[in-house]
Amino acid sequence: MLFNSIEFAFFLPIVFFLYWFVFNKYLKVQNVFLLIVSYIFYGWWDWRFLFLIIFSSFVDYLIGLKLAGASSAIRRKQLLSLSIAVNLGFLGFFKYFNFFAESFVEAFTLFGTELDIARLNIILPVGISFYTFQTLSYSIDIYRRRLKPTSDWIAFFSFVSFFPQLVAGPIERASNLLPQFYEKRKFTYHEGVDGMRQILFGLFKKIVIADNCAVFANNIFNNYGDYSGSTLLIGALFFAFQIYGDFSGYSDIAIGTARLFGFDLKKNFAFPYFSRDIAEFWRRWHISLSTWFRDYVYIPLGGSRGGLWMKVRNTFIIFIVSGFWHGANWTFIAWGALNALYFLPLLLTNRNRVHTDIVAQHKYLPSIRELLQMGGTFFITLLAWIFFRSNTISDAFLYIQKIFTIALFSKPEIFPLKILLLIIILLMVEWIQRDKEHVLQFDVTTPRWVRWSSYYMVVVSIYFLGNFRQNVEFIYFQF
Repeated sequence: MLFNSIEFAFFLPIVFFLYWFVFNKYLKVQNVFLLIVSYIFYGWWDWRFLFLIIFSSFVDYLIGLKLAGASSAIRRKQLLSLSIAVNLGFLGFFKYFNFFAESFVEAFTLFGTELDIARLNIILPVGISFYTFQTLSYSIDIYRRRLKPTSDWIAFFSFVSFFPQLVAGPIERASNLLPQFYEKRKFTYHEGVDGMRQILFGLFKKIVIADNCAVFANNIFNNYGDYSGSTLLIGALFFAFQIYGDFSGYSDIAIGTARLFGFDLKKNFAFPYFSRDIAEFWRRWHISLSTWFRDYVYIPLGGSRGGLWMKVRNTFIIFIVSGFWHGANWTFIAWGALNALYFLPLLLTNRNRVHTDIVAQHKYLPSIRELLQMGGTFFITLLAWIFFRSNTISDAFLYIQKIFTIALFSKPEIFPLKILLLIIILLMVEWIQRDKEHVLQFDVTTPRWVRWSSYYMVVVSIYFLGNFRQNVEFIYFQF
């Protein structure tokens, strides 16, 4: 079920009404109701996927209990290894089997040996990359004795399948989300209204920004050989805002929806295109994934505590693994490696934690230096997105090569002024609200007419400027 679909428009208010007015007397009953509707939400695409998420939840629930009772270090490692094997085994089979099989065949072909390995017709379960990481972190935290396992299987299964963030994050930690299933939730007007505001602007970013940008980005990337360098640069720009509007829009809707039910999810985006270097960008983009890899991969490898070689190795591992997490294609690995190259000079000069504050805080405009830093960071990020979007690495190089020609200064064949103006408006309102949790969060001192004018403008923009010709799936559903 898509957040931007008619089905969800009916689903959400019905679930909201039953949750607060029918099943609100007993916490256990409320959690059971959440579990059922989450499975309905997830099974809307394909009911067969439910068996996978139920089995994954069951395995980690039992392993968590077994870890609590195991005193032997060997036994504890065996149990953790089983959790890792099951979670990554499912993820590897459904997401990467064909990739490894094809890469294996191509490797032998280089040496003159032809292999014939059948390609399986595997359907990638929606959200598998997200909920496997969520359950895996639960087992790891119990193994590290940082979390006590739950004996409440309803709460645990509900935590894994919680429908607002089930299929595309944020990737929640059990230490944050699971305890919220133990406590009686109370609806507050303030939280409900704030959740609706965040949902509203998330829909704006998805339907108005991302889906409109997608039309032109897809056309330009799919036919890049027919266009000049100036048009290709516009295509890369549109994809940069397509993926940002799409994914951050999903996160806003997820966080806002969870708030309607009395839950707080982690912030996943913090206005990343205002970053002054690539390290700051990765602290602001897909925060739940970046911190997951930091805590469960980077730090266990030694982080940046070792010598030069360890710092370089760990940086490349974390970015390449992150790239590979996104999809079974060499383009994602190249995207990750390129970001590692961007990040490495900052790490080696100990400048990766320089920009931890909000850019131009308490100021209306950035300084010239900050503007140049943001522009430079956005440009190298734009180049990296070309690898992310391209079908092959050779396509990405050819695309970039065609940008940096004399044709870069020619009149673009495609110049949708309306979409460019929408991007500028998005950047302007995000800049004004960059110190807030989301764009439509206002201070109590903000005049009422300003707040309501903003809401109406967003609603009108969605209605008149949104791309409703088709329900475009969120990009991260495929990851």
